Amino acid sequence: GMIMKINIDYRYINFYSLSLFIAVISLCIMFFFGYDRAYEDISVPVVKKVNNKTKQPPFNNIISKAAKRYDVEPALIKAIIMAESGYNAKAVSKRGAIGLMQLMPDTARALGVRDAFNPEYNIDGGVRYFKQLADKFDGNIELALAAYNAGMGTVRKYKGVPPFKATQRYVKKVFKYYEIYKQEMEEEKNDA
Repeated sequence: GMIMKINIDYRYINFYSLSLFIAVISLCIMFFFGYDRAYEDISVPVVKKVNNKTKQPPFNNIISKAAKRYDVEPALIKAIIMAESGYNAKAVSKRGAIGLMQLMPDTARALGVRDAFNPEYNIDGGVRYFKQLADKFDGNIELALAAYNAGMGTVRKYKGVPPFKATQRYVKKVFKYYEIYKQEMEEEKNDA
């Protein structure tokens, strides 16, 4: 009789306790870590970490120069770089986009960018291209970002941000980073 009882107990533990245990643990995880954070890419701490690296004068100087030259906010340039390459100057996408601002080879050529892996050329070309797009869309940053990601023709065709998950995610991501960098630059100004 004893063996039978152990068997039943074992089965009972298996099905009910285990599923209950998993449900409770999942709820606790969601409760402690926040529902959306469990399902969204946890990008906020990443920015902080990468941003320590970007405080190197070379990138910041290049970004400031391009910002002044093309009249684009430095925080926005930083946000585009973060969303495009995570500040990896050697980054190459599956589609062949190159460097910090992920310039397609044809775009780089059209912009006269000699070496898209060179941070200075890449950022100058990427910001100039973004500024051209922003001007075409009457300074609408959201549409300019969508065009930077999906192409100007696509944005014109849909008369707005195209209904592609990747593009919509990209635009949201840039705006999220943009807010973070704006805040950090404010704090730096106040600390100075």
